[in-house]
Amino acid sequence: MSFLYEELDFRPTPIGDLMLRRRRMAQFGDTDIYEVKLGEDFLMTSLFHEAESQLAKLGLGALDHDGLDVVVGGLGLGYTAVEALNDPRVESLVVVDYLEGVIEWHQTGLVPLGKTLMDDPRCRLEQNDFFALMRNAPTKQLDAILLDIDHTPTNVLHQTNTHFYTEEGLAEMTRHLKPGGVFAMWADGAPEAFFTERLRLVFTEAASHTIEFANPITGGTSVGAVYVARSRKT
Repeated sequence: MSFLYEELDFRPTPIGDLMLRRRRMAQFGDTDIYEVKLGEDFLMTSLFHEAESQLAKLGLGALDHDGLDVVVGGLGLGYTAVEALNDPRVESLVVVDYLEGVIEWHQTGLVPLGKTLMDDPRCRLEQNDFFALMRNAPTKQLDAILLDIDHTPTNVLHQTNTHFYTEEGLAEMTRHLKPGGVFAMWADGAPEAFFTERLRLVFTEAASHTIEFANPITGGTSVGAVYVARSRKT
């Protein structure tokens, strides 16, 4: 299927080998396709990213004021971060990623959206452990936290991430939100009722959204989930 393939970066990390590759496929002509793998996990492709964009749209769309301070957990190819910056109400955006290599791809322009992020003065990339930050006491409260790291609450990239998705872990995260702040999260596949209910135990309100998008590889459609929850306003 592939007539052009290039490995742009490969490096070991504490949680598996990280790879960025670019290829072309006959059915897509001259379109460059960027793909990210971590160990045996296929993380994302530039071929379809509607769910990642909807994460920012739905999460920030739940807020009704300006001057937004936002954190995105998980940089990837940058689609969630760029969509967040498309909202003129965003005053500051910090994108946290555990993998130094992913951040370097954007800083050096190795991936298409890197220049967009680096040229926007509202945006800062931070190499850090998002989940460890959420366990710690907050240094600043946020209007929104947008998360796109693990596949699902039960299919995680590293076992230590599982604590975040428990009732206790979610409650720790709410300390980082301003009153009325929003937590939104992407997950692969259809929404899972158990997780929506868990969010409702911690937040004032929570809902899940099914994002259906065309999958050019299969020729059919695929689905992703976006969960949106709001903390108490007062």
